[in-house]
Amino acid sequence: MNKVLEQIEKIGIVPVVVLDDEKDAVPLAKALCEGGLPCAEVTFRTEAAEASIRAISKAFPDMLVGAGTVLTVEQVQRAVDAGARFIVSPGLNPEVVKYCVDRQIPVIPGTCNPSDIEAAIGLGLDVVKFFPAEAAGGLAMIKAVAAPYTKMKFMPTGGINAANLNQYLAFPKILACGGSWMVSKDLVKAGNFDKIRDLTREAVMTMLGFELKHVGVNCKDEAEAEEVAGAFESLFGFAKKKGNSSVFAGAALEAMKSPYLGEKGHIAIGTNSVKRAIHYLEGQGYEFDYSTAKYNGDQINAIYLKKEVGGFAVHLVQKA
Repeated sequence: MNKVLEQIEKIGIVPVVVLDDEKDAVPLAKALCEGGLPCAEVTFRTEAAEASIRAISKAFPDMLVGAGTVLTVEQVQRAVDAGARFIVSPGLNPEVVKYCVDRQIPVIPGTCNPSDIEAAIGLGLDVVKFFPAEAAGGLAMIKAVAAPYTKMKFMPTGGINAANLNQYLAFPKILACGGSWMVSKDLVKAGNFDKIRDLTREAVMTMLGFELKHVGVNCKDEAEAEEVAGAFESLFGFAKKKGNSSVFAGAALEAMKSPYLGEKGHIAIGTNSVKRAIHYLEGQGYEFDYSTAKYNGDQINAIYLKKEVGGFAVHLVQKA
């Protein structure tokens, strides 16, 4: 898969932006980045699109900016010249797709049926947009049409919102979701970029779904681990369960049979996607110890942060 598309997959949400005035481009981009989504699909529905992409690319060179609603080769040329790093179309125009493929420009054309998908495969693509997602049958339709096409991934757009986002992202053939609920045209027109930042952050937190899974307490030996877990069983009825390296009391307290990572122990934080959580947190300046990473096949499902918090090592774990 193209590196830009891999980056989109790590980000998880592609804000679909309509700008009527290029003066709104930079403050909007700033709001998205501060909210945790350094990505935008600026639609070519307005005259301000090209200038807006150019302004964002100049002000935020590390931001992943693409052009949406691209209908012609001429629009592709203008978008790329302005700084667009990927192209999105509502439908599959073979001329546009071939132009992009020949020039190694990442392109995500719209599809909504098997014939569209096969046309995309014939043009050498392994990622397509599914549009309009909800109106075309939603996740159930994607699952149905995806079954024969084992190497194809989808970016559903149209009707995606905070309420159904994670249902889509839980399906492994979803690359990312396109959406506009955090960047509504009314908020942009009103210049309410603080609200856009806050809605963006809410969208990211909804996607990642962080929650406390368990706390691990470092004990000097197995006897102390048994004692600690036993105390929680006696006090609160948390059933003891012995493991190879620890003794659990219920699901939330893990007594280690010997000191492990962290001065005092460790804290496990569950997330809907360890891969996306790593990308988000690294974007916020946090570092991970990749020597601690654990995998399920080629998917990372656990990893520790480099720094302790309050004497505890902190690690991400994939929620079931």
